[in-house]
Amino acid sequence: MIYRTHYIRQIQNSLRRSRITAILGPRQCGKTTLAKEIALNIKSHFLDLESPTDRVKLQNPELYLKHIKGLIIIDEIQLMPELFPILRVLVDQSSDNGQFLILGSASPNLVKNASESLAGRVEFVDLQGFDLTETGNTKLNRLWIRGGFPRSYLADTNEDSIAWRDGFVRTFLQRDIPQLGISIPATTLRRFWTMLAHSHGQILNSSQLGRSMGMNDKTIRSYIDILSDTYMIRPLQPWFANLKKRQVNSPKVYLTDTGLLHYLLGINNLDTLLGHPVLGSSWESFAMEQIIRNNPGIEPYFWSTYSGAELDLLLFMKKKKIGIEFKFTDTPKSTKSMHSAITDLELEKLYVIYPGLEQYPLHTSIEAIPLSGFIDQIRKDNS
Repeated sequence: MIYRTHYIRQIQNSLRRSRITAILGPRQCGKTTLAKEIALNIKSHFLDLESPTDRVKLQNPELYLKHIKGLIIIDEIQLMPELFPILRVLVDQSSDNGQFLILGSASPNLVKNASESLAGRVEFVDLQGFDLTETGNTKLNRLWIRGGFPRSYLADTNEDSIAWRDGFVRTFLQRDIPQLGISIPATTLRRFWTMLAHSHGQILNSSQLGRSMGMNDKTIRSYIDILSDTYMIRPLQPWFANLKKRQVNSPKVYLTDTGLLHYLLGINNLDTLLGHPVLGSSWESFAMEQIIRNNPGIEPYFWSTYSGAELDLLLFMKKKKIGIEFKFTDTPKSTKSMHSAITDLELEKLYVIYPGLEQYPLHTSIEAIPLSGFIDQIRKDNS
């Protein structure tokens, strides 16, 4: 069992400030477990909208909910979007009504209804699977290979973890996507998802994907939006500097969970990954996700020119431009591209994140640093 102290504190602070707190995240990332931990020491009522019994209770939701005191937890709320305006009425009518903790698999409907109906009344907490600060650096390879979904990471054996990921993918495609009102054949979306896994970390080429799938660019972009809105992929947007150089203006696309990436590519263990062409981009996305999750509220970018200069990750931290490169090597070196990025983007510092243990300078403005060391550094800066 891993106690997610940081998220618990974040949710408790949100409940202190707001009448309604919404936890958004993919299925099976631990939303319900966290909510039940929050509810242990306070008066609470739990409603699961996947339960027929609980749905019957909400046949007249306003009448039922307005008489409940304490914390009201509503799980999978996207299954009853008609609840959003009712929650707005309840919190506006009286401060005596209970507080609401609403949980839902990230979806366009959930975000759209909550943001429109509950504007100014709801605080959002984004939840993902485990990260390195929760598992510890000694478990880095396990987290990288299996991904952060709790049941995948905590499985007794590697075979059990793979079996869980297989079931997750099937359920996501065959049940979760249709529940969002999206009518795409499961086989089609799985094929598209797998194609993205094979081009993981590359510049999005909608036309090429469209030709491979027999679809137009508009359909490809809609599939990208679906997988992005459900936290399955991260489109990383390009940064444009005021330069004479031609710069890339299409996003890169990464699968957010490396466990699912490895499953879709048939990579079952570290030995297989170390000999696979996706090794570098897998390490890049794993380390990038750890950094982004530990910098809530930041806007991440990448930068690339057609002349070959590029930067894996550009962050604005305390009004400083910080550049990050990801290298899966024991002996990272500074490169011409790194120096171009420092000059063209006027970077305060460029860090090379690598899987080693020591932090040391590569140049005046370039420093090699382990992933865990960089996360510790940014958490200190943000505290």
